[in-house]
Amino acid sequence: MAETHVLFVEDDDVIREATQLALERDGFVVTAAPDGLTGLERFRANRPDIALLDVMVPGLDGVSLCRRIRDESTVPVIMLSARADSIDVVLGLEAGADDYVTKPFDGAVLVARIRAVLRRFGHASGPGGANGVPPSDAAPVEGPLRFGDLEVNPEGMEVRKAGTPVALTPTEMRLLLEFSAAPGTVLSRDRLLERVWDYGWGGDTRVVDVHVQRLRGKIGQDRIETVRGFGYKLKG
Repeated sequence: MAETHVLFVEDDDVIREATQLALERDGFVVTAAPDGLTGLERFRANRPDIALLDVMVPGLDGVSLCRRIRDESTVPVIMLSARADSIDVVLGLEAGADDYVTKPFDGAVLVARIRAVLRRFGHASGPGGANGVPPSDAAPVEGPLRFGDLEVNPEGMEVRKAGTPVALTPTEMRLLLEFSAAPGTVLSRDRLLERVWDYGWGGDTRVVDVHVQRLRGKIGQDRIETVRGFGYKLKG
């Protein structure tokens, strides 16, 4: 199996060097950058398997860098934020990040989150690579599924709305597959965190909420219904 290449953008020299060493000890290949513009250049030059972006970096902040990366690739992105309750967390997720980790972080926790994301996306050396969409844990379904003007093809990993292709990130695709495998069934945020984000432990439900909002923006605002106090369901 090929080594996993990580892009790490962090302006604090101590944090950047210590984290890079810790990741390399765990077998990752790390390309580090001290600012957003350098990070973008190194992303384009190296095409990493995953990107770790600190929110507050000079030149091009982490949220803007995430948007630029998302314009060019579906490579997984984890944002690093110094405050768990910061609006930066939501902004990063809205920009297309797949997850976030709060600073200061334990090295083992960061590695676990990286590996959880890579399991969801598939390793770069596997079928489809880190830019592909791995199979969902949802029950396999044969043939396209139709929900009004929305068509979901789990086998071809394709989505169309009124006949027009819809571009989804791998995380959004996994989320839609969970919904489409059980239309009309209320899925709790905790269940979605476990099934889509591979969290065997408690996670921040804002990750789910923001991704549902992003998905609604692409497939229709009324297609996924909020069931207050319980979760979400896909309208059949």
